[in-house]
Amino acid sequence: MKKALEPLILSWRVPDLRNRLLFVLGAMVLYVMSLHILMPDVDRQKLDELFRSSGGILDFIDMFGGGALRKLSIVALGIMPYITSSIVFQILTIAFPYFKELQKEGEYGRRKMAQWTRWAAIGLTVIQATVAANAFMNPAIGIMKAGTPPLKFLVETVLALTAGTMFPLWLGEQITEKGIGNGISFIIFAGIVARLPEHTWELATSPLVNWFQLLMLVVLFVGTVVFVIFVTQGERRIPVKYAPRMAGRRMVQAQRSYLPLKMAAAGVIPIIFAVSIVLFPGQIAAWYIKTLPASVVENQTMGFRIAETLAGWFSPTSWVASLLYAALVMGFTYFYTAVIFDVRDLSDNLKKYGGQVPGYAPGRPTQLFIDRVLTRVTFAGGLFLASVALLQWWAPTLLQLPPSSSGGLSTLVGGTSLLIVVGVAMEIMQNLDQQLKMRQYEGFAKQMGRGRL
Repeated sequence: MKKALEPLILSWRVPDLRNRLLFVLGAMVLYVMSLHILMPDVDRQKLDELFRSSGGILDFIDMFGGGALRKLSIVALGIMPYITSSIVFQILTIAFPYFKELQKEGEYGRRKMAQWTRWAAIGLTVIQATVAANAFMNPAIGIMKAGTPPLKFLVETVLALTAGTMFPLWLGEQITEKGIGNGISFIIFAGIVARLPEHTWELATSPLVNWFQLLMLVVLFVGTVVFVIFVTQGERRIPVKYAPRMAGRRMVQAQRSYLPLKMAAAGVIPIIFAVSIVLFPGQIAAWYIKTLPASVVENQTMGFRIAETLAGWFSPTSWVASLLYAALVMGFTYFYTAVIFDVRDLSDNLKKYGGQVPGYAPGRPTQLFIDRVLTRVTFAGGLFLASVALLQWWAPTLLQLPPSSSGGLSTLVGGTSLLIVVGVAMEIMQNLDQQLKMRQYEGFAKQMGRGRL
């Protein structure tokens, strides 16, 4: 444990790194405080009823916002519009060569893509805020307080939700620039961790939970963390040999390196895509049943029976939804890996710089070999993501845990939230370790300049 926390302890002794850590901590505290700035003219009791009838999809969206959607605060949409915009532009790099060339233009291309991503995120936020405001005013949902002018509620909601989404996005960029690591990851991390004490206390003080269930939950939590660390750190290393070449007036000797292929290269994106598709039909069916008059429900009409069947099939504890969920996670894992990992460009770059995989000729044979290895590695990574995702659904049922009034126990029993928390924590330690090594090299260079070596 001490060795794992050593980068954090050593970083605290370096003034520059300590200031960066304090800035990140202050920014995360500021974001958590913004979670409690609530939207006006909202009926909180009806909002709780909406969450209970959502079939789990609202709890999943709420997980990324640290409870902001359940409270309906100004940051209720979180940074999901920005994540969606980023994914869209990553896919555009495959469909349109212009975006792919722009990515290769260094700092200018990166800044241009980031600017377009932000503008697209603002547009998506306005659209989502408008749709949400109209849904809140719908009598079927009806969380707007009685007597509130609709136009006033619409304008307030759209402006507040748009500003609330831009604030964590700006805060994340500040963390990236002045802190350590990716700021957007820190924002998601802060939102999930902010609810962990609430979930833990609610479960520990519940009279419906015995000591055996708590013990099994702790064992499952620790085992899942170990499993996530083991797989996310796992990689398939393909050996690469570089031929001797001329660099200026001297000959550079042959070098050996390796090409790392991560098992979980796609991260949590496949789970986000898959769960949105799986839970959406059940959510629509549940809301449709809610809008039906009492006479239709009593007569058991054809439309009611179809909606009731769909709501049962696509509930989180249904085997149909679970099998479809696992299949979609596997499919999106392959798709997103293909988006972020261009095998053809990789083989061309190896050939360009004199690299060769032993036993395979440069060009097409190397491309086919890497593609075959990547397919097998991605299959293992997809199985890992599917098992972690299903654990979030089935662990509370298998352990017979009571439902949580604060939005579920996903942080404690696995799933996307635990995958994000563990991944960001490991990224923090790796970034601190790299910063420490860089400063050691700087000290070494200064000593050389002073003639001490």
